[in-house]
Amino acid sequence: MDLVLWAVAAVVIGAFGTLVGVGGGIVLVPILLFVYPSESPGRLTAISLAVVFANAVSGSAAYFRLRRPDYRSGIVLALATIPGAVLGAIVVTAIPVKTFDLIMGIALLAVALRLLVSPGGTHPLLDQSAMSVHRHLVDTSGVVADYRFNLGLAALLSTGVGFLASLLGVGGGIIQVPLLTIFFSFPAHVATATSQFVLMITSASATVTHVLHGDLGRFVPLTLALAAGMVVGGQLGAALSRRVSASGLIRLLTLALALAGVRLLVQGL
Repeated sequence: MDLVLWAVAAVVIGAFGTLVGVGGGIVLVPILLFVYPSESPGRLTAISLAVVFANAVSGSAAYFRLRRPDYRSGIVLALATIPGAVLGAIVVTAIPVKTFDLIMGIALLAVALRLLVSPGGTHPLLDQSAMSVHRHLVDTSGVVADYRFNLGLAALLSTGVGFLASLLGVGGGIIQVPLLTIFFSFPAHVATATSQFVLMITSASATVTHVLHGDLGRFVPLTLALAAGMVVGGQLGAALSRRVSASGLIRLLTLALALAGVRLLVQGL
């Protein structure tokens, strides 16, 4: 019965994660920290990253049908996250639980504050440099996305995104989506869809590292139940994305980051 309840909760978490492009880890990790306060951060992030991978695969497949991801950019960004993701999965095993709570709480609040200050504005970084690329996408609904950004700088920053994502066990969407929308001029719907694709690669590399390290242990059944729910939630979230505006996505993400950040800071203190 517990596994069934976890699976149902994962459907809701996965739908939200896909809707805002964060893979659900932003919600799942705080819940796991609350339910299993004595477990090591390495074990809990291993569970979350494996589940985020399942959600990212499902969400990516759904967004593929909508023709929303920027795959040319996503492949470059995903490959850039792999070294950081592997390193983060190794480092997290040495961090005490309370310290981990504080680090994650501060990180979530910092991103939420940045989005609150500039929820819809963009501040392109060197978008006219030699590494600047132009993208023109049209999804199945006829919505056009036309933007230019610095792919080289985005790839460089993605290595750091991979490290923080793996360290926190959230897959990277909480960092990547704001990064793409604010500093690299991505439309919100393209950013969330592309982030899901990048999440699939990032979480896979971090999960493999955790599995080789033996971090899942007795939590394999829980991980499988959560993953099953996340797959369903991924499809649901992508379907709902057609009905939510770009500004609505950013507001949802900001609220989720702030609530999770405050909760973890209180728990860490």
